[in-house]
This record gives sequence, structure tokens and C-alpha cells, in this order.
Amino acid sequence: MTPERRERLLSVLNKRQAGLTVVLENVEDPHNISAVMRTCDSVGIQEIYVLNNRIPRHKKWGARSSSSAAKWLTIHQFSDTAECMAALRQKYDKIFTTHLAADAVGLYEIDFTGSVALVFGNEHYGVTDEVRALADGNFIIPQVGIIKSLNISVACAVSIYEALRQRTIAGHYEKRNLPDGQFEELLEKWGFEEEE
Repeated sequence: MTPERRERLLSVLNKRQAGLTVVLENVEDPHNISAVMRTCDSVGIQEIYVLNNRIPRHKKWGARSSSSAAKWLTIHQFSDTAECMAALRQKYDKIFTTHLAADAVGLYEIDFTGSVALVFGNEHYGVTDEVRALADGNFIIPQVGIIKSLNISVACAVSIYEALRQRTIAGHYEKRNLPDGQFEELLEKWGFEEEE
């Protein structure tokens, strides 16, 4: 690995956020998943969770729209809701779902400076009741138009860029955030990946 390549990888890894993740529950369109992955990479999210218990497990992501983002992320796939939620509880203090409901708070009321997992649901029926019952809260993205829904990849981007804004103000991007073991493991793995 050239010194320049190593510096580039270190620069990216030093901004990765251990306390922020995205969960995709039964999202069908692989291109939506790929778009989410690309956005996660852009804000420094390293790990994402894919829960498919109502649709078949994805064999591959829509590589064209992801610009190969999947190879730079750690993707955890689950087919059991309880197992997925238990894994999230081990790593994140709060789990929030995105669902239009009476108990939902606005996106800007969420504190993203802590350890947070954000769940985005299926394109047609949203986050399931089962996952919402196991979460700590529910939020919506403020909208003033007639159509009260956003594409899943857009909703995710809006949400995690608000997280990036809050975490930047809090100084999270100014210091290494990943645990040492994970940092070193990713540096070694990425060193073998082809240059983009």
C-alpha cells in the first residue's frame, strides 16, 4: 500500500462513527439499499443492519447506484427480528423507527450525539409493529407538501445528515470513534481493496 493510499484510508477511518447505524427492515429494492449504503459511507457510518423476515434475503445490492459502497461497509444481515434487535441493543443505546404515527416526534427533536440506531422500513408498509414495539421511540421528517412520504433512500439521507450535523457540532468527527481492533481490522482489509 502506498503512503498516499494509507493516508486516504486513515483519513476516512478516523471519521467513522461507531455510535450511529442504519437498519433496513424488509426494504425490497436493491437500488434503494445501495443508495442508502452510499449515503451511510458519506457520513461515516461503518455498520448497517439489513433485516429481511418478510422478503427473501438479498443476494447482491444494486452495484451501479452504490458505486461499490457495500465493500467499504460492515453489513449485518438478519432474518429474525428478535435476533436483530438484540444485536442492536448490545451496541446502541437508543433505537428509533421512522413511521408516521401519533406518537412520533420530529426529526430535529432526536439527539444524535449519543449511540443511536435508526430503523427504516419497507417501501410500501413501513416499519413493522413488531419492530416499533421494541424501539425506544418513533420520529418523522417534517414535511409541508401534499404527499407525506419520501423515498426510503431520501428519508435516510435527510435523517443521517441531521445526525452528521449534530455529531460534527459535538466534535465526534474530530477524534477517532471506532474501537482500536475494528479500526485496525478495517485498515488491513481496505488496504487490499482496489483503488476506487
